[in-house]
Amino acid sequence: MTSNAARVLAHPSREEIRVEGVLHALSDPVRLRIVRHLATAADELACSRFELPVSKSTSTHHFRVLRESGVISQFYRGTAKLSCVRAEDLDTLFPGLLDSVLGAAALQAERLGKS
Repeated sequence: MTSNAARVLAHPSREEIRVEGVLHALSDPVRLRIVRHLATAADELACSRFELPVSKSTSTHHFRVLRESGVISQFYRGTAKLSCVRAEDLDTLFPGLLDSVLGAAALQAERLGKS
């Protein structure tokens, strides 16, 4: 029997989120791609919904970096691990930062012919 406590993932509190950690997490192209996808999603997304150019273990690492830096929240629903951007927390702490980074990433993708 699996305990519910084992299914709870650690997240930093809003007060623990640091701008340098957020910027580090968003500096990786794969992690930025994940956040861009989550930011445009209507609801939380399962990790399996992402087609990433890395192995499953590397993908898990990227999601963990995003969660531990406070950029995303992850939780289990049944057997699926769902993710969403902590936009409210980030906007409260660093007004405009997330929108600026995501806007710049969208412009770059357009300029380079990528989505």
